[in-house]
Amino acid sequence: MDLFAFTRQLVDIESITGNETRVGEFLLAELRRLGYSAEKIPVEGDRFNVWAASPKQPRPPIVFSTHMDTVPPFIASSEDSDRIWGRGSCDAKGIIGAQIAAAERLRAEGIHIGLLFLVGEEKDSQGAQVANQQPRGCRFLVNGEPTENRLGVASKGTLRVELTARGRMAHSAYPELGESAIDKLLVALTRLRAMPLPEDPRFGPCTLNIGMIEGGRAPNVIPDFARAHLLYRLIAPGGELRQKILAAVDGLAEANFVLEIPFMRLRTLEGLPTMIAAFTTDIPALTRWGEPLLVGPGSIHVAHTEREHIEKAQLTAAVELYCTIAKRLSAELNG
Repeated sequence: MDLFAFTRQLVDIESITGNETRVGEFLLAELRRLGYSAEKIPVEGDRFNVWAASPKQPRPPIVFSTHMDTVPPFIASSEDSDRIWGRGSCDAKGIIGAQIAAAERLRAEGIHIGLLFLVGEEKDSQGAQVANQQPRGCRFLVNGEPTENRLGVASKGTLRVELTARGRMAHSAYPELGESAIDKLLVALTRLRAMPLPEDPRFGPCTLNIGMIEGGRAPNVIPDFARAHLLYRLIAPGGELRQKILAAVDGLAEANFVLEIPFMRLRTLEGLPTMIAAFTTDIPALTRWGEPLLVGPGSIHVAHTEREHIEKAQLTAAVELYCTIAKRLSAELNG
């Protein structure tokens, strides 16, 4: 396969989370053309995961996996001598291409790899949660995310928090007659920003991002409602942090803990370069798909940006790296 052309084909199929059907259909057709037994794993409505395996080994011990969805907005592909540009080029459509290319090379050598491509990773890992109810007996899951071809030693967890403050409307000329929900929310956020967060000498700090703020009715109305959406990156279980958040905002706002994805320590292989992933992945939702490894081409620093791209050299190197990993894991299983 032409890895660069295939990556661009994937990038040019818009697949923002919730709209992955067309890219899934494309992958099904391509994998069947290559001779794989490829099937849909239904998720929701017309959305589905893609599972593919060689007819010679329908339950392979090693599976390559990544996600088909992207964040908005859609950005069509372009290419220069060194890079492929566009939404999903590194997160994670270039990875899909590299994993399929590696699986093809391994198949020619008699090593059969499963391929699992998922919906919904960028939002809530819904596709992974569904796939986890239908494991295929694999021993190792090689999950692809942009790690610059370094194996992840660990990936940080996520705690999403929704803060809601309530007040009482009044005419802004008479603020003493109302109660500003925005003022209460600002105090709550100031307390949370000042609150010390855990740090680990190896895995780094827990971090906070205040991603969205909304509220109020009009400039001349004392606001009765305000809300903020927060995201913490975890380096430990979130229970103690939850209690500290509740104490900090008590009397000012309600804290709703929308989602927690746990911090994960991951398998590495001796002699291969490593990194700490400050982002979360589908791995915590795929606990029944074997021991996880995390690695892929591309830089997370350009993912989710208007300049998203993948280095062609890294993309090509990823094919070799996935083959090396699979061979070492296969030798471990057979040893």
